Amino acid sequence: MSDKKTLVLSAFLLCASVTSVWTFVEELDDSLLDTREENDVWLIKFYAPWCSFCKQLDPVWHQIGSELRSSGSHVNVGKCDATASLVLAKEFKVRGYPAILMWKKDVKYNYLGARTKEGIIEFVDRVSGPLIRPLTSMELFQHALSRHDVVFVYVGASSPLKGVYSAAAQDLIISTFFFSASRDVLPKTVTLSSLPAVVVFKDGTYYSYNEVSDGELKAWINRERFLNYMKVDSYTLYAMGESGKLVLLAVLDDTQQSLRYKSLIQEVAQNYKDIYSRNIYFGFMEGNQYINGLIMGELSLPAIVMLNLSTDSYFLPLRPVDTERHLLDFVDGVLDGSVQSQGGNTITQQIRRLIYESKATLLARFGSEDDEDDGKESWCHRKIPNKKSD
Repeated sequence: MSDKKTLVLSAFLLCASVTSVWTFVEELDDSLLDTREENDVWLIKFYAPWCSFCKQLDPVWHQIGSELRSSGSHVNVGKCDATASLVLAKEFKVRGYPAILMWKKDVKYNYLGARTKEGIIEFVDRVSGPLIRPLTSMELFQHALSRHDVVFVYVGASSPLKGVYSAAAQDLIISTFFFSASRDVLPKTVTLSSLPAVVVFKDGTYYSYNEVSDGELKAWINRERFLNYMKVDSYTLYAMGESGKLVLLAVLDDTQQSLRYKSLIQEVAQNYKDIYSRNIYFGFMEGNQYINGLIMGELSLPAIVMLNLSTDSYFLPLRPVDTERHLLDFVDGVLDGSVQSQGGNTITQQIRRLIYESKATLLARFGSEDDEDDGKESWCHRKIPNKKSD
């Protein structure tokens, strides 16, 4: 075969391969509302033609379609131009781009995680599978612990508590897995004062839910679904804010001082977990772009900052933080009110934020090619409140 024929055949095979991958994602429009079967499950990306973030997601989206198809998944993968299919976009309450949602039976689940293939496929696995997954052996229990940083388990027979647990799982399945087990499946080292019980396993230990001290079960699960100390990205930070807890962050660059801040916060998170974990998450974040959107300014790096995302406010140390004692004084000052908050959601701040976010949205729509290539998401792109709708 001549070199020319070989080149033509290679180009044909490459084109056929790309085309076959692309066919795993269906272009959707308003007609889906009439053609969808009752048991169809759809994973849909809503996009706008001008949205740079949507364009960056395209290759990942088609990889997801290909992988789900090759694994035999029953989930259909599609994409929809929300600016053209207004009825479908309204049905899903699309408020920003790209919006990723799963439609299962009569419920729409909004994906709020990182726009990665791994993150989205895990979301598909959670939402498309059983609401509560039974752990029928100690081996399955250990497998769940090895796969997930945080594991919630209902222990015991059917009861009113299990009904409450199931209702919480229905709302929070977008964020975490839910399991059930009999008492003999758990290690003997796990001590439970009574059954039934709901237990969370994380940070190398476990905690049992107590209605008297912990309040509503769903709120407790929402608070406990993160590690006490972890690396935080913009998506995780947004979700943390919905728990009502404060978030203490080391915001890092590539300097030695960053490593010191990171180490200090980790030490306080570990050594004072019993004191602070009910009210505060601890972590570190690389780069300040997302935080800049929150404070509507430039945060000098490296930095230590405490965030109250329920009010869009933040706290900065009053003096340099060089020791654990300095950091503890800052944390205690935030909790007792002696460290004044900045930002917030007053009328003035809301007007400022509206102007700031309008400018950011315009930049996202009309920005330069360099802006489109950086792949970073701003604060305003995360302010999408709806998570699940009937």
